[in-house]
Amino acid sequence: MTERADDGARDDARDTPGFELPLLLFAGFRSLIDQLHAELARQGHPDVRPAHGFAMQAIGRDGATAVTIGRRLGVSKQAAGKTVDRLESLGYAVRTDDPADARRKLVHLTPHGLDALARSAAIFDRLRDEWAETLGRDRVRAMESDLRAVTPPQAFHLDAAGWLGG
Repeated sequence: MTERADDGARDDARDTPGFELPLLLFAGFRSLIDQLHAELARQGHPDVRPAHGFAMQAIGRDGATAVTIGRRLGVSKQAAGKTVDRLESLGYAVRTDDPADARRKLVHLTPHGLDALARSAAIFDRLRDEWAETLGRDRVRAMESDLRAVTPPQAFHLDAAGWLGG
C-alpha cells in the first residue's frame, strides 16, 4: 500500500485483484434486481423476469416496433418478437397497427405493464434508500457520481442480452 501525498489516506485499491471489481458491481446489480423481482411478485407481478423489465423499458411509454425494441436490446427482431409474444401472453404488452405504416405493428404497454414499470421505479427508490441507510447517503451519491465519471454517456443502453450473450 502507498500513502497518498494529499491527505495521508492509505490507497487500498491494490488490496484486491482487478477482476473483483466487475464481480462486485455485478453482485450489487444482481442483489438489486433479485430484491426488485421478489417485491414485484408480492405486489401482483409474479411472472415478470429481468428480461421483461429490459424489454418494457425498450418499449417505453410511447410504444415501439419490434425492430426498434431489438435495436434497443441489442438482439434480433425475431428475438425481440419472442419477448414481445411473452409480454403479450402475460398481459403486459399489446401489438397494434402503426397508423403511419399499415405494414408495421407497434408494441404498447398495457395498463398492467405500465403498473409494473411504476412499481419497479418505486421499489428501486426504496432499495436505493436502503443502500443509503447502510452505506450513508453521501457515499451512495458519491458512488453514483463516480460510476457516471467512468462510464460513457451511451452506457445506458438496454442491450444486456447483447453483451451477456456474446
